[in-house]
Amino acid sequence: MIVLGVDIGGTFTDFVLFDGKELKVHKVISTPHNPAEAVFDGIKSLEVTKEKMSIVHGSTVATNTLLERKGAKVALITTSGYEDVIEIGRQSRSSLYDLFITRELPLVPDVLRWGVQERVASTGEVLSGVRKSDLKKICIELKKQGIESVAVCFLFSYINPANEDVVVSELEKLGIHVSASSRILPEYREYERLSTTVVNAYVSPVMSKYLTSMEDGLETKNIRIMQSNGGSISTGAAKDMAVNCILSGPAGGVAGASVIAKLAGIKKIISFDMGGTSTDVSLCNGDVRLTTQTIINEIPIKVPVVDMVTVGAGGGSIAYVDPGGALRVGPQSAGADPGPVCYGKGNEITVTDANLFLGRISAESFLGGRMRLETDKLSGYMNRFAKRLGMSSVRVAEGIIDIAIANMSRAIKVISIEKGFDVRDYTLVSFGGAGGLHACELAENLLIKKILVPKNAGVLSALGMTLTDIVKDYSKSVLLNANERDYRKIENLFKPLISQGMREVLSEGIRKNRVTVENSVDMRYVGQSHELMLPFEEGYIKNFHKLHKKTYGYSNTNYEIEVVNIRVRVIGKTRKPSLRKRLNVDSMKEKALTQKTKCYYRGKWLKADIYDRNSVQTYSRIKGPAMIVEDTSTTFLPPGYACKLDDYENLIIEKK
Repeated sequence: MIVLGVDIGGTFTDFVLFDGKELKVHKVISTPHNPAEAVFDGIKSLEVTKEKMSIVHGSTVATNTLLERKGAKVALITTSGYEDVIEIGRQSRSSLYDLFITRELPLVPDVLRWGVQERVASTGEVLSGVRKSDLKKICIELKKQGIESVAVCFLFSYINPANEDVVVSELEKLGIHVSASSRILPEYREYERLSTTVVNAYVSPVMSKYLTSMEDGLETKNIRIMQSNGGSISTGAAKDMAVNCILSGPAGGVAGASVIAKLAGIKKIISFDMGGTSTDVSLCNGDVRLTTQTIINEIPIKVPVVDMVTVGAGGGSIAYVDPGGALRVGPQSAGADPGPVCYGKGNEITVTDANLFLGRISAESFLGGRMRLETDKLSGYMNRFAKRLGMSSVRVAEGIIDIAIANMSRAIKVISIEKGFDVRDYTLVSFGGAGGLHACELAENLLIKKILVPKNAGVLSALGMTLTDIVKDYSKSVLLNANERDYRKIENLFKPLISQGMREVLSEGIRKNRVTVENSVDMRYVGQSHELMLPFEEGYIKNFHKLHKKTYGYSNTNYEIEVVNIRVRVIGKTRKPSLRKRLNVDSMKEKALTQKTKCYYRGKWLKADIYDRNSVQTYSRIKGPAMIVEDTSTTFLPPGYACKLDDYENLIIEKK
């Protein structure tokens, strides 16, 4: 079995190849103008036979399409009178007191929204069907306007999709991509359902074109795409349901961090993925946490995604002086082109430049020595930048790192402290190309006691993709009052979703004995407008009260409870790389310590040791200040910190 994980990032594209015996890792510079180019170049460098290879691919295509507003030309067909729901949205405002706020325009302009005279009652009864004469007029307009994709979203179609089905069957004759809300998100709340359906219609044609080019370029269809929910699906499913791949890459990192931590005997983790463009953080209590409340660029997307927070703080984040004369960092990034100053083409100082200037990156060892960093060019740029602030160059460089760490600390507090979790109970799992450089200072800032840096941390997201299963999520709104007596009644409602899930997962080549099913419910007290998701099992009422108290600080067993949505997750177990323990338990070899250098830390230049991570033996103890270098990343160990290698070659770091 040959499995290849591919993660396209903003700066680098990462590869992890398992050939049945060992793991091979590789990194190449990303090609933003055509992301597939970097994939083809990387696979060519690995010299692997594509016919025998199974590829799991994390793509930023759907994300960038949405963020950059470069999607398909989309039309919206909805119930007459509801054409402007996409623009009206909800009452809540992100910046209530901002007098100069400008809202993003809807993905579908008003001239491309059509209302249809149809009506389904809240009971599911069809009160008025769709007239074919209306559909014919709309089809003529769609052709005239050059529409590439259509979103269809009718009121109460989540209960009875009959009217939506009529429209879909008619539009499919035109050869236009169609997204129907009853198939994308059969849940109540018309704004979120409509928004999610429109996003799918907007990004799916672009995703479909990209995946087709990948299949043609690699001459194989044995490709799975990473989803935002921590699982993977076939390219065929991803072409139709691209909304499920909006946070594709970061989800692979969280999945990988969770697996690695469990092997090390650690269940409670905060994953810290710092790449070239951004930092993604997530909290896991044994399993990857999911949420159905995601907002990207002011657009709600209500499909299950890994619960994470993203901030614009990566190695390529640009430092600048704001109009008030203060030093700022990010969210703008130098990306892969031109990249940081030290890469040779950039002309704006970044976080990576600051680390190199302070001696925390070895210019000779970067990317295993395949990429030489330009320290002389950086010195000139850094000195000129420091003059603008009236500070010394080293103080400015250290200030850049301090600001980046403050930004990342705030992100971790959002997914931990603000949700009632004490970060001191968790281990920080640090990965991504830049994660190891900042892990210790970030942990100290948050009072986290233990840090785990996996082997090949710079490509962990790609590794995580090879460790994922095929996962299909299904949901349906039921809006039922709940009590323990109704357990069997509610249990029966899951059966149609389970049947659909089993059928679709088995169609992807998974054997029946390798399929598992997980049922969950969204519940709330009657009268509330928000829900909590929890497993559906015996005692689910009692479990809801406990979860409500933990989440919001109170519960009331006298209140009536409502089951809003039922959810089914069908998991097809795939064949994965085996992560084995390292056999040797010798003391550190002499060659592990490769050289000594100087690094700047907390106002002082210090002598630091540089270790080759591949030569450090299990249970060896390294004391800071030190740098532990591998091909894909560097781990910086400040004074007062020490680390050792565990059985799985993870660096376990703690303050002395």
